[in-house]
Amino acid sequence: MGQIRITLPDGSVREVEQGTRIAEVAAAISPRLAKSALAGLVDGRLVDLSHALAADAAVRIVTPDSPEALDLYRHSTAHLMAAAVVNLFPGSQCGIGPATDDGYFYDFVVERPFVPEDLEAIEKKMREFASRDLRYERRMISKAEAKAYFASRGEPLKVQLIDEKGGDVVSCYTIDDVFMDFCTGPHLPSTGRVKAFKLLTTSNAYWKGDAQNQPMQRVYGTAFFSETELKAHLQRLEEAKKRDHRRLGRELGLFTFHPWAPGAAFWLAKGTTVYNLLADYMRQVLFPAGYVELKTPLIFNKALWETSGHWQHYRQNMFLVEAEGEQMGVKAMNCPGHMLVFASEGRSYRDLPLRYHEQTALHRNEASGVLSGLTRVRQFSQDDAHVFVMESQIGDEVERLLRLVQRVYDDFGLDVSMKLSTRPAEFLGEVATWEHAEAELRRALDAVGLAYTVDEGGGAFYGPKIDVDVMDALARKWQCATIQLDYQLPQRFNLRYVGADNAEHQPVVIHRAIFGSFERFMALLLENYAGAFPLWIAPVQASVLPIADRHAPYAAAVRDRLAAAGLRAELDDRQEKIGYKIREAQLQKVPYMLVVGDREMADGTISVRSRAAGDLGPGTVDAFIETALDEVRRKGRESREQ
Repeated sequence: MGQIRITLPDGSVREVEQGTRIAEVAAAISPRLAKSALAGLVDGRLVDLSHALAADAAVRIVTPDSPEALDLYRHSTAHLMAAAVVNLFPGSQCGIGPATDDGYFYDFVVERPFVPEDLEAIEKKMREFASRDLRYERRMISKAEAKAYFASRGEPLKVQLIDEKGGDVVSCYTIDDVFMDFCTGPHLPSTGRVKAFKLLTTSNAYWKGDAQNQPMQRVYGTAFFSETELKAHLQRLEEAKKRDHRRLGRELGLFTFHPWAPGAAFWLAKGTTVYNLLADYMRQVLFPAGYVELKTPLIFNKALWETSGHWQHYRQNMFLVEAEGEQMGVKAMNCPGHMLVFASEGRSYRDLPLRYHEQTALHRNEASGVLSGLTRVRQFSQDDAHVFVMESQIGDEVERLLRLVQRVYDDFGLDVSMKLSTRPAEFLGEVATWEHAEAELRRALDAVGLAYTVDEGGGAFYGPKIDVDVMDALARKWQCATIQLDYQLPQRFNLRYVGADNAEHQPVVIHRAIFGSFERFMALLLENYAGAFPLWIAPVQASVLPIADRHAPYAAAVRDRLAAAGLRAELDDRQEKIGYKIREAQLQKVPYMLVVGDREMADGTISVRSRAAGDLGPGTVDAFIETALDEVRRKGRESREQ
């Protein structure tokens, strides 16, 4: 065994014997580091503490403070859960068990669906295994041996995974003598490191996410390095349940669903009001920015989808129909139709940028098992736009778009973060074109002064993109806005414009959406605001509450004055006590309640009550209208300050 050189994060170099394990490196640095070590990073690759160093390398010890640590911890906890399941439910088959942003899950084939009592038993068994401080150990065995082992256990799904893995030798992990799984790892050194975890829920799933495959039971859990972090997360989950847009949509009378139209929302009166407010708001933002609105057909002949490439690559996600023997596809996206509009007449460089906007309904054939409220639907609309530009205009146009994104999310009081996704391994076009496009996107991001991360290789096959994540009140990220460059659709549709040199050139298309889908954005807003919309987009901005029947005519006149001023007001003239009416308005998240009784009727005033601030005292109707309209004009900036 010879000596090798390892370079540590501080730049220092140490000589160690070839075959030295990561755990031994940590111990040589300090006893404290050895105690907290979870894994190692060797030349950027995450490995177990038992990993033996074979050559010179850059080495970093992974501890609970490392960015890689939580995923490692949660993956090991998922294996601990699987060990508990196979011990408690003999004959169960294991699927996959990855870490997620919020915890982990593991899929199983079991004789019956799990019930809450099962989760309690599984969690108890996990704690037992954790208390025994069992070792996670990597074993490299032949593919044939691994297949024979899992076949003998009655686990054909694992055999299938192993078959799909290249090479004659595969990696498996054991938890002492209680569990073995096919897995590339790495893992924690032992189960005793798993301290704070909780099983949350179960759901139906399918092998590899395909509804045609084996049905499975998915168990979700979460794990943190401390009980304090776990408790805080569980509290956030409880708050999230209260804010669930599906519950709020029903309670606030915004939308409903019916099994005869799966994945398509029925927008009720109040929900339609908010939907239209969002649509009109986007038009008010876009028209001054040079956009024109289109309405293109909902159904196209398959020739369009063949030209765009969707027939070959996306047909399974589309609704298909046949008319007089012709195959047709219901529109799943607007871009191919916009290509036809661009091509419908001659274009000059003087016409560019040409900005098309559309809000018509789209349909995608999502599997029934993944439909979820407004966040995963089959019918939806987008604040969709396609901007046709010259190559030289990309940077300036993207900069305009980023400022537009900033303005919109500022109006809603929402914080955003940006991610630049670059050329993937498989891409269309020339490397030089990609590099130019990526440089222009970087320049635009830098010019606007927005912080962003880079997802190397995360771009679409047809061009790089910028994705915008929105942070809600519970610090959850929602992927909404996107800006994508596309060189391929203009080529597929043979789009041309005449340049200043009198020659024909191909435009570049920028796909962009700011809200994303209206449905998903509505879900975001509902959960972010907990149903208490800011005044400017509240479906009912003020509720006028007469104390007794004799006050109803005056209350109706107040309501009419508010409506004439452009405020959305309702009259609650039910024969109920005023306390009940106020509580009902509070439950309906109405921003302002205007109480009228004998004194208000005699003085020609109203008594104003705020949803957020409580009793604001008496005032004139005109004063309230002026204050409310000023608050509407200030939009999200006011909510951000509050």
